[in-house]
Amino acid sequence: MKTVNIHAAKTHLSSLVEEAAAGEEIILAKAGKPVARLVALEKPDFRKSFGILKGRIHASDDFDAPLPPEILKDFGIE
Repeated sequence: MKTVNIHAAKTHLSSLVEEAAAGEEIILAKAGKPVARLVALEKPDFRKSFGILKGRIHASDDFDAPLPPEILKDFGIE
């Protein structure tokens, strides 16, 4: 754990962010008293869950049937 004064943190922010992203915990202090903590964000868990929407999505039997002529006409197709 590293403690840095706010004035120094403003000057070296990009390097402090890199250190935090690498796993270092940085304490920001004002007048020597800790006021904030700079840490890396937790990476979201993107595990795929196949079938999670099973039973929630329904398509009618004719979802791919040709469109009626009056709708095709609105799209300029005859």
